[in-house]
Amino acid sequence: MFVKTGDKVKVIAGKDKGKEGTVLSVNVKKNRVVVKGVNKIKKHQKPSQANANGGVVESEGSIHASNVKVISKKEDK
Repeated sequence: MFVKTGDKVKVIAGKDKGKEGTVLSVNVKKNRVVVKGVNKIKKHQKPSQANANGGVVESEGSIHASNVKVISKKEDK
C-alpha cells in the first residue's frame, strides 16, 4: 500500500473531494484508510457508565485508498 499512518493526504474523489488531512489508520486487507477530518459519520450511543448521557457521537469513517493521494513536501508549500 502506498500510504502509511501519519502521511498527509488529499482526497481526490467522493463527497469530501479536495479536503486534506493526516492518515490515522490503514486497513491493508480491505484497502481502506481513515483520514482525520474526512468522511465524518454520526453514531447514536446508548447511555453507559463511560458516557452517562449517551447521544450522538461524530467520528471519522474509512475511505478507499484509491480516493486519496499523498501530498509531497513540495506541494505542501
